[in-house]
Amino acid sequence: MQFFTLFKMTIPVLMGYIPLGMAFGLLLSQLLIPWYYAFFMSLFIFAGAGQFLALGLFASQATILEIGVATFLLNLRHTFYGLSMVSTFKNFSWKKHYMIFGLTDETFALLKTNDIADEHKENAYFIITALNQSYWILGSVIGAVLGNIVPFDYRGIEFSLTALFVVLSIDLYNKSKLHKPFLISLIIGLVGMLSFPSSKMLILSLSIAAIILILFKKVLEDGN
Repeated sequence: MQFFTLFKMTIPVLMGYIPLGMAFGLLLSQLLIPWYYAFFMSLFIFAGAGQFLALGLFASQATILEIGVATFLLNLRHTFYGLSMVSTFKNFSWKKHYMIFGLTDETFALLKTNDIADEHKENAYFIITALNQSYWILGSVIGAVLGNIVPFDYRGIEFSLTALFVVLSIDLYNKSKLHKPFLISLIIGLVGMLSFPSSKMLILSLSIAAIILILFKKVLEDGN
Protein backbone atom coordinates (compact mmCIF):
# COMPACT_ATOMS: atom_id res chain seq x y z
CA MET A 1 0.00 0.00 0.00
CA GLN A 2 1.14 3.54 -0.68
CA PHE A 3 2.53 5.53 2.22
CA PHE A 4 0.15 8.44 1.61
CA THR A 5 -2.85 6.09 1.82
CA LEU A 6 -1.68 4.86 5.21
CA PHE A 7 -0.98 8.41 6.33
CA LYS A 8 -4.57 9.41 5.54
CA MET A 9 -5.78 6.53 7.72
CA THR A 10 -3.83 7.92 10.67
CA ILE A 11 -5.00 11.54 10.39
CA PRO A 12 -7.64 11.10 13.17
CA VAL A 13 -4.90 9.86 15.49
CA LEU A 14 -2.62 12.73 14.43
CA MET A 15 -5.36 15.22 15.34
CA GLY A 16 -5.63 13.68 18.80
CA TYR A 17 -2.03 12.82 19.59
CA ILE A 18 -0.48 16.19 18.70
CA PRO A 19 -2.54 18.28 21.17
CA LEU A 20 -2.52 15.59 23.85
CA GLY A 21 1.23 15.10 23.44
CA MET A 22 1.62 18.86 23.79
CA ALA A 23 -0.37 18.73 27.03
CA PHE A 24 2.03 16.07 28.32
CA GLY A 25 5.03 18.16 27.30
CA LEU A 26 3.59 21.29 28.92
CA LEU A 27 2.95 19.44 32.17
CA LEU A 28 6.48 18.06 32.07
CA SER A 29 7.91 21.56 31.64
CA GLN A 30 5.81 22.84 34.56
CA LEU A 31 7.51 20.24 36.76
CA LEU A 32 10.86 21.71 35.62
CA ILE A 33 11.87 18.47 33.91
CA PRO A 34 14.20 18.99 30.89
CA TRP A 35 12.44 18.89 27.51
CA TYR A 36 14.42 15.92 26.23
CA TYR A 37 12.74 13.71 28.83
CA ALA A 38 9.56 14.17 26.81
CA PHE A 39 11.32 12.78 23.74
CA PHE A 40 12.84 9.75 25.46
CA MET A 41 9.71 8.91 27.46
CA SER A 42 7.57 9.04 24.31
CA LEU A 43 10.14 6.98 22.40
CA PHE A 44 10.72 4.20 24.94
CA ILE A 45 7.48 4.20 26.96
CA PHE A 46 4.85 5.42 24.48
CA ALA A 47 1.88 5.18 26.82
CA GLY A 48 -0.20 8.33 26.92
CA ALA A 49 -2.07 7.83 30.19
CA GLY A 50 0.95 6.02 31.62
CA GLN A 51 3.21 8.98 30.91
CA PHE A 52 0.79 11.43 32.54
CA LEU A 53 0.62 9.09 35.54
CA ALA A 54 4.41 8.91 35.69
CA LEU A 55 4.69 12.70 35.89
CA GLY A 56 2.24 12.77 38.79
CA LEU A 57 4.21 10.07 40.58
CA PHE A 58 7.47 11.89 39.91
CA ALA A 59 5.98 15.03 41.44
CA SER A 60 4.88 13.12 44.55
CA GLN A 61 8.32 11.48 44.82
CA ALA A 62 6.91 7.96 44.49
CA THR A 63 9.24 4.97 44.68
CA ILE A 64 10.19 2.83 41.67
CA LEU A 65 7.97 0.04 43.03
CA GLU A 66 4.97 2.37 43.35
CA ILE A 67 5.51 3.66 39.82
CA GLY A 68 5.81 0.09 38.49
CA VAL A 69 2.65 -1.20 40.19
CA ALA A 70 0.56 1.85 39.25
CA THR A 71 1.71 1.70 35.61
CA PHE A 72 1.02 -2.04 35.42
CA LEU A 73 -2.54 -1.65 36.72
CA LEU A 74 -3.23 1.32 34.46
CA ASN A 75 -2.02 -0.47 31.32
CA LEU A 76 -3.48 -3.87 32.16
CA ARG A 77 -6.33 -3.12 29.75
CA HIS A 78 -3.92 -3.67 26.85
CA THR A 79 -3.97 -7.38 27.69
CA PHE A 80 -7.64 -7.71 26.81
CA TYR A 81 -7.56 -6.26 23.30
CA GLY A 82 -3.96 -7.30 22.63
CA LEU A 83 -4.98 -10.95 22.76
CA SER A 84 -7.23 -10.42 19.74
CA MET A 85 -4.15 -9.47 17.67
CA VAL A 86 -2.11 -12.58 18.50
CA SER A 87 -3.33 -14.58 15.51
CA THR A 88 -2.68 -11.60 13.22
CA PHE A 89 0.86 -10.90 14.45
CA LYS A 90 2.13 -14.46 14.92
CA ASN A 91 3.28 -14.96 11.31
CA PHE A 92 4.90 -11.55 10.99
CA SER A 93 8.67 -11.01 10.96
CA TRP A 94 10.69 -9.05 13.55
CA LYS A 95 8.37 -6.12 12.95
CA LYS A 96 5.74 -7.74 15.16
CA HIS A 97 7.83 -6.93 18.26
CA TYR A 98 7.57 -3.22 17.53
CA MET A 99 3.86 -3.53 16.69
CA ILE A 100 3.21 -5.20 20.06
CA PHE A 101 5.12 -2.42 21.82
CA GLY A 102 3.26 0.29 19.90
CA LEU A 103 -0.25 -1.18 20.18
CA THR A 104 -2.08 1.68 21.88
CA ASP A 105 -5.85 1.96 22.21
CA GLU A 106 -6.04 4.23 19.17
CA THR A 107 -3.71 2.13 17.01
CA PHE A 108 -5.72 -0.99 17.82
CA ALA A 109 -8.97 0.75 16.86
CA LEU A 110 -7.37 2.02 13.65
CA LEU A 111 -6.12 -1.44 12.63
CA LYS A 112 -9.55 -2.91 13.27
CA THR A 113 -11.49 -0.25 11.35
CA ASN A 114 -9.51 -0.48 8.09
CA ASP A 115 -9.67 -3.41 5.69
CA ILE A 116 -6.13 -4.20 4.54
CA ALA A 117 -5.28 -7.17 2.31
CA ASP A 118 -3.39 -9.95 4.09
CA GLU A 119 -0.31 -9.58 1.87
CA HIS A 120 0.02 -5.91 2.87
CA LYS A 121 -0.85 -6.20 6.54
CA GLU A 122 2.64 -6.56 8.01
CA ASN A 123 4.15 -3.49 6.35
CA ALA A 124 0.94 -1.47 6.65
CA TYR A 125 0.51 -2.21 10.36
CA PHE A 126 4.17 -1.41 10.99
CA ILE A 127 3.94 1.95 9.21
CA ILE A 128 0.65 2.86 10.92
CA THR A 129 2.14 2.10 14.34
CA ALA A 130 5.30 4.09 13.58
CA LEU A 131 3.30 7.07 12.28
CA ASN A 132 1.12 7.13 15.38
CA GLN A 133 4.13 7.06 17.68
CA SER A 134 5.82 9.81 15.67
CA TYR A 135 2.77 12.04 16.22
CA TRP A 136 2.94 11.46 19.96
CA ILE A 137 6.68 12.15 20.07
CA LEU A 138 6.28 15.31 17.99
CA GLY A 139 3.46 16.65 20.15
CA SER A 140 5.22 15.95 23.43
CA VAL A 141 8.47 17.57 22.31
CA ILE A 142 6.66 20.66 20.96
CA GLY A 143 4.76 21.00 24.25
CA ALA A 144 7.90 20.58 26.37
CA VAL A 145 9.81 23.18 24.35
CA LEU A 146 6.94 25.68 24.24
CA GLY A 147 6.33 25.21 27.96
CA ASN A 148 9.75 26.67 28.63
CA ILE A 149 9.17 29.63 26.32
CA VAL A 150 5.48 30.60 26.18
CA PRO A 151 2.98 30.69 29.10
CA PHE A 152 0.04 28.47 28.14
CA ASP A 153 -3.22 27.43 29.79
CA TYR A 154 -3.86 23.83 28.74
CA ARG A 155 -6.78 22.98 31.02
CA GLY A 156 -9.15 20.51 29.36
CA ILE A 157 -6.82 19.57 26.50
CA GLU A 158 -6.37 16.06 27.94
CA PHE A 159 -9.97 15.30 26.88
CA SER A 160 -8.78 15.12 23.25
CA LEU A 161 -7.70 11.49 23.79
CA THR A 162 -11.16 10.51 25.06
CA ALA A 163 -12.82 12.28 22.13
CA LEU A 164 -10.46 10.56 19.67
CA PHE A 165 -11.16 7.09 21.02
CA VAL A 166 -14.94 7.69 20.97
CA VAL A 167 -14.76 8.64 17.29
CA LEU A 168 -12.69 5.55 16.44
CA SER A 169 -15.03 3.31 18.44
CA ILE A 170 -18.07 4.63 16.56
CA ASP A 171 -16.29 3.99 13.26
CA LEU A 172 -15.45 0.45 14.35
CA TYR A 173 -19.08 -0.10 15.40
CA ASN A 174 -20.37 1.06 12.02
CA LYS A 175 -17.99 -1.23 10.11
CA SER A 176 -18.52 -4.30 12.27
CA LYS A 177 -21.19 -6.90 11.54
CA LEU A 178 -21.37 -7.82 15.23
CA HIS A 179 -22.99 -5.06 17.26
CA LYS A 180 -23.94 -7.02 20.37
CA PRO A 181 -20.39 -7.06 21.85
CA PHE A 182 -20.32 -3.24 21.67
CA LEU A 183 -23.69 -2.93 23.37
CA ILE A 184 -22.78 -5.46 26.07
CA SER A 185 -19.51 -3.64 26.77
CA LEU A 186 -21.31 -0.29 26.88
CA ILE A 187 -23.86 -1.57 29.41
CA ILE A 188 -21.12 -3.10 31.57
CA GLY A 189 -19.16 0.15 31.44
CA LEU A 190 -22.18 2.22 32.51
CA VAL A 191 -23.01 -0.20 35.34
CA GLY A 192 -19.36 -0.14 36.39
CA MET A 193 -19.35 3.66 36.57
CA LEU A 194 -22.31 3.54 38.95
CA SER A 195 -21.26 0.52 41.00
CA PHE A 196 -17.46 0.37 41.26
CA PRO A 197 -15.00 2.75 42.95
CA SER A 198 -13.50 5.10 40.34
CA SER A 199 -9.98 3.77 40.99
CA LYS A 200 -11.07 0.20 40.14
CA MET A 201 -13.87 0.85 37.66
CA LEU A 202 -11.82 0.38 34.47
CA ILE A 203 -10.09 -2.89 35.33
CA LEU A 204 -13.22 -4.45 36.89
CA SER A 205 -15.45 -3.47 33.96
CA LEU A 206 -12.89 -4.73 31.43
CA SER A 207 -12.51 -8.02 33.29
CA ILE A 208 -16.26 -8.64 33.45
CA ALA A 209 -16.73 -7.69 29.79
CA ALA A 210 -13.86 -9.94 28.70
CA ILE A 211 -15.22 -12.92 30.65
CA ILE A 212 -18.75 -12.51 29.27
CA LEU A 213 -17.57 -12.02 25.68
CA ILE A 214 -15.29 -15.07 25.89
CA LEU A 215 -17.96 -17.31 27.44
CA PHE A 216 -20.62 -16.28 24.93
CA LYS A 217 -18.34 -15.85 21.91
CA LYS A 218 -20.08 -18.47 19.73
CA VAL A 219 -23.54 -17.24 20.66
CA LEU A 220 -22.65 -13.68 19.68
CA GLU A 221 -21.02 -14.75 16.43
CA ASP A 222 -24.07 -16.79 15.47
CA GLY A 223 -26.25 -13.76 16.10
CA ASN A 224 -28.42 -15.50 18.65
